[in-house]
Amino acid sequence: MLVLAGALPDFRLQSPSGDSATRIAVTAAAGAGVFGLLSALVWPLLVRTLLLVPAFVLGLLVFFLNGSLLLIALWLNPSGHGDAAPETAVVVAAVMSAVASATGAALAVRDDDAYRRRLYRLADRRRRRAAGLPGPSTPGVVFLQLDGVGHDVLREAIDRNLMPTAARWLDGPRPTHRLTPWRTDWSSQTGASQLGILHGTNHDVPAFRWYEKDTQEVMVCNRPTSAAELQRRAVAYTGDGGLLTVDGASRGNLFGGGADELALVLSVAARRGRDNRSRAGYFAYFSDPANAVRTAMSFVAEVFRETGQSTRARLQRRRPRVGRGGLYPFVRAFATVVERDVVVAAVIGDMLAGRNAVYADLVAYDEVAHHSGPRGRDTEKILERLDRSLALIEKVAEHAPRPYRIVVLSDHGQSPGETFLSRYGLGLGDLVRAGCGLPVPRRARRTHSGAEARTAVRAALRRPVEEREERDGPATRRSEPLVLASGNLGLVSFPDVAHRMSREEIDRRHPALLSTLANHPGVGFLLVRSEEHGGLVLGAHGVEVPVDRLDDEHPGPLADFGPGAAAAVRRTHTFPHTADIMVNSWYDPVEGEVLAFEEQIGSHGGLGGAQGHPFLLSPLTLSAPAGADTEPGGHGTALVGAERVHEVLRGWLRECDGPQIPLPAHPDEQAA
Repeated sequence: MLVLAGALPDFRLQSPSGDSATRIAVTAAAGAGVFGLLSALVWPLLVRTLLLVPAFVLGLLVFFLNGSLLLIALWLNPSGHGDAAPETAVVVAAVMSAVASATGAALAVRDDDAYRRRLYRLADRRRRRAAGLPGPSTPGVVFLQLDGVGHDVLREAIDRNLMPTAARWLDGPRPTHRLTPWRTDWSSQTGASQLGILHGTNHDVPAFRWYEKDTQEVMVCNRPTSAAELQRRAVAYTGDGGLLTVDGASRGNLFGGGADELALVLSVAARRGRDNRSRAGYFAYFSDPANAVRTAMSFVAEVFRETGQSTRARLQRRRPRVGRGGLYPFVRAFATVVERDVVVAAVIGDMLAGRNAVYADLVAYDEVAHHSGPRGRDTEKILERLDRSLALIEKVAEHAPRPYRIVVLSDHGQSPGETFLSRYGLGLGDLVRAGCGLPVPRRARRTHSGAEARTAVRAALRRPVEEREERDGPATRRSEPLVLASGNLGLVSFPDVAHRMSREEIDRRHPALLSTLANHPGVGFLLVRSEEHGGLVLGAHGVEVPVDRLDDEHPGPLADFGPGAAAAVRRTHTFPHTADIMVNSWYDPVEGEVLAFEEQIGSHGGLGGAQGHPFLLSPLTLSAPAGADTEPGGHGTALVGAERVHEVLRGWLRECDGPQIPLPAHPDEQAA
C-alpha cells in the first residue's frame, strides 16, 4: 500500500500538511488491515447476493467490488489519513488482492509445496470438525471429463510429454491407469454422450440441435430449457435418477446425473429461486477475494492471448481458418479460465468433504479446438493446463478423508477439416434451398454447387426454375425446409408436415432435392424414411441401401466411415424425432478430415474420424471394461455408445463397495 501511495497521484496515506514516516506506516497498516477484514467478512455476503448475476458479469465486477471495499476501508481507517479516487481504488484493490494471493506461492520454493501446506490445513480443519465421527472407509470415485479430447490426441499428448501427469499414470515406472478407447453413437457430441453417461440413455437425441414437429420447437443441447427437458425424458425412460444419486456431485455438466450437489449444471440453470443450486458453486470459489481477482486477471490475460493467436493465424494465412472475433475471445476466456477454476475448486471441496461420486466436465479443449483445430500450439497449451488440473486433484486425494479413484474420460473427439461453406462457397442451407428450387443468395447462386443444383431442378421439373419460383413463391414460403447443423451432421425438416416425411413424399414435393444432396461431393450419405424399405441410406450415383441390409461386412455408402457406422445409423433411424433428411458430410479416411456445416475447423456431431473415438483412462484397481480393446491407437473396441459407458461407470461405483442403488429423481425432474 505504501508503494502504491507513492506511485499513484490520486491515492494518499497522509494529510496534505504531511505526517511522520511512522504515522504513514501506521496508516498503511491500519488501512490494509481494515481492507483485509472487510474482504473476509463482507465479500462472501456480496458474492452470495450476486449469485443471480451471470458468471461473466460477476468476473468483471470483481475489480469494482474490491475497489468499493478499499474506499470503505480508508473511510473507516482510525488514523483518518487515507483517501483515493474511485478509479484509483479499483487499481489499488486489484493489486493488493493479487499480491495477497501470490504471496504464499512466492515465498515457497515451489507452488506445489505451498498448495500442499494449504491442503494440510484444510484437511486438519475438517478432521477437527469431524472429531469422533468415523469417516468413510470405502473409496470414492472422481470422474473428470476432458471435453472433446479424442483418444489419439490424448495418446499423442502423453507421448510428447505435454501431459506428464497422465503419462506417469499410464506409462510411468509403476503404471496406475489403463487407456481404453470407446466409440460414440452417430451423434458424437456432449449432449448425447453426457446424457447417456450420466443418465443411462440418449434415446431420441439425434443431434446437438434438432426440430421436433410435435412441439414445433428446436431443441438445443446447451440451452437450459432443452437440457432440463432431455434430463426429464431420460429419467422417465430409465426409471432412476442417474449415476450420481448416492451422495454425488455434478460440476460443470449439461446434466445433473441425479446429484444433490450441483455447480454450473445447465439443466438446472433455468430454475429460479432457491431451487437453483447450480449457481451456488460460484459462491464457494468467488467468496475468496484472492481467488476472484486471480481468476479475473487470468480472464483478461486469456482474452489478450486469444487476440494475439488469432491475429498471428491471420497474418500467417493459415488454412483452414474461421473467424475468431466478436465475443469469442471472452467466451474462450470463460471456458478456459473461469469455468476451469470454479469446477476444479468445486471438485476439491467435494473430495475434502468425502463425497462418494463426483463427475466434472472441463470444456476448455473443446472450445479452443473448434476455432483453432484439434492439433496445434493453441490446443497444446490447453492440454498442458488440463494436466496441471489433474495433478492438483491428485494431490488433493492425498488429504481427503477417504481414498479416491480418479477416472479421466472424454465424451467425444474432434475431426479436423475446413467448413462446407469455405470449400464450396455456399452453406448446407443454401444447397437445400437450391435443390428445392427456392431463392438463394446471389453469392450462392453463382457457385458451381448452386448452378448444378438449379440445373438438376430444371431437369426434374422440365421447366425453368425461375418460372416455378415466380408462380409458387407464396406457397413455397409456407413449406420452406428448416436446416440445422451439428458439426458435420445436417438435419433437414419440413415444419408444415406433422410427421416424418418419406422419401416418396419428398420426391413428389421436391423431385431434385435428394439427388442434389446425395451427389454433392461434400456429402457422404443421407438417411431418409422410405414407405417401401423403412430406413434408406442414399449415396452418390443413385446408390440406395435399406438400413436393415447394412452391416460392417456390407457397409454400402458407409464404407469410409468405419466399423459400427451401420449400427449407429440404424439406431438413429428408430428415434421419434429424427429429421426428414439426415445429412452426413463427406469424410476423407486418409487425412481424417470432415466438412463441418458450422463455422468450425475442429468439429464433431456426426460420423467420420477422430470425433467418434473418445477414451477412458481408469485406475488398474478397477476392472477393465469387458471386451474392450485397450491397445494404444486401437479403435476396434467393443465398448460402443454412451449407454455402455454408463454401465461401466456404474459397475465401478459398485466395486467401490456401493452398491449404487438407482434412486428416483427429484420431483421437478419427474414432472412433465
